[in-house]
Amino acid sequence: MEVTLSRKEQIEKTATALFRKRGFSATSMRDLANELGIEAASIYSHIRSKEEILQRVCFRMANEFFEAIDKVDDPEATASARLQAAITAHVQVLTKNTEASAVFLYEWRHLSEPYHAEFLTLRDRYEKHFREIIKAGISIGEFKVPDEKFAVLTILSGLNWIHTWYKPDGKMNAEEIAANLATMLLNGLKQT
Repeated sequence: MEVTLSRKEQIEKTATALFRKRGFSATSMRDLANELGIEAASIYSHIRSKEEILQRVCFRMANEFFEAIDKVDDPEATASARLQAAITAHVQVLTKNTEASAVFLYEWRHLSEPYHAEFLTLRDRYEKHFREIIKAGISIGEFKVPDEKFAVLTILSGLNWIHTWYKPDGKMNAEEIAANLATMLLNGLKQT
C-alpha cells in the first residue's frame, strides 16, 4: 500500500535525498524545486528555509534514536543484554531510513544556534546512555575495557557507517546485521 505524502513531506523527503547526495551546503532551494518539478517560490509556502528541513530531519532522527533505546532498555538485565539491545535499536533506526541517517550523522554541523548546541546536548545524552551501560558492566567485571567513553565511541563509530553499505535486499536483513554486529562488538573476533 503506497502512502500519499503531503507536499511538506515530499519536500522534506526530496531535500533529505539531495542533502545526502550533495551535502547540505551544496544543495540550493532551486535544486530542490527542480527535483520536485515546482517553482522555487512555491516551496516557501510549505517551509521557511532549507535549514528548517535540516532541523526537522536531525531532531526527528534524534527522537527516533531515543525512543528506540528507551523502548528496549531494561535496567534489570545484564550489561551485555542491555548493550546488545541498545546496539540492535541503534541499527534498526539507522537502517529504517539510510538517507535521513546520513543527513543526521553528517549534516548536523550546518545547524545554526541554538539548534547546533541543542543537537550536541542530545548527542551527548545519547552517548551517556551507552557509557552508563558500559560502566555498569565494568563495575561488576562483565566488561573489560580501558575506558567507557572510548568503548562507546568505538561502538558508535562502527555502527554509524551502516548507512553507506546497508541494502534492504542484501545478504542480511537489518535484524541479522544488528545481531551479528552486537555479537562481534560484545565478543570481539577472537574465541577464547
